[in-house]
Amino acid sequence: MQANNAGNETHVAGHNYMSDWTVAERQALLGLKNMPRVEAMNIVERPQADPTSPVNWVDNGAVTPVKDQGGCGSCWSFSATGGLEGAYQLAGNTLTSFSEQQLVECAGYAYGNMACYGGWYYQAWDYLMNHMAETESDYPYTSGTTGTWSSCNYQESKGVVNVSSYAAVTPNSLSAMYDAIAQQPVSVAIEADTAVFQSYTSGVITSSACGTNLDHAVLAVGYGTDETTGTDYFLVKNSWAATWGEAGYVKIGATEGEGVCGINMNSYTVSV
Repeated sequence: MQANNAGNETHVAGHNYMSDWTVAERQALLGLKNMPRVEAMNIVERPQADPTSPVNWVDNGAVTPVKDQGGCGSCWSFSATGGLEGAYQLAGNTLTSFSEQQLVECAGYAYGNMACYGGWYYQAWDYLMNHMAETESDYPYTSGTTGTWSSCNYQESKGVVNVSSYAAVTPNSLSAMYDAIAQQPVSVAIEADTAVFQSYTSGVITSSACGTNLDHAVLAVGYGTDETTGTDYFLVKNSWAATWGEAGYVKIGATEGEGVCGINMNSYTVSV
């Protein structure tokens, strides 16, 4: 961390609640590390965005407060609900927090997901095409504390909304990422097992040391340019509680190709 902060990096590293965790505890958070990648499905072209005009879906009311996945590799479910929450609000509804526990317990092996051992946001949406999403309050998250899960307790009468479709963002395209985020929050995959990412406290991550081996699902909720360094970035909501990073968020450099931390590689939007 001292070397990072004394060098030319555009972000600041520091200690956080994860600093004394074991490697196994850190690895347990990474719900994509065991998941095979597939070719992008249903790539669509979106209206062209203006990268010089900042977008922030948190300020615009389409993002729920930062959540905490706890000791469960369920990041995929948090990314899935985050995308759904944004789409639901932007469809003219009240911002609503949807249930990750429902996805962990119900969108399992039949959809290619493995609860606390990993999954994909688009596979969670496959489940929600056939089952309505329940709210966080009706189906609260418990796996973060227990590290386990129970049998599915889906109650159709408490369901709020179905997923109608989802679409990929053109992989490894900076302009396509801008275009997608300008429309709504975007579910993305990154590499998050590095010290560069896990010790992040502020600024913009631009280091190639962040890697591109996708192992963690998060939510891109805006973009802009850092006033201090002039670095273009994507604003990303994590699911490691508000005590991590910048109140639960991280700014990841906006670049061409696979992107910093691999953020341009496997991104999707969902519709209701």
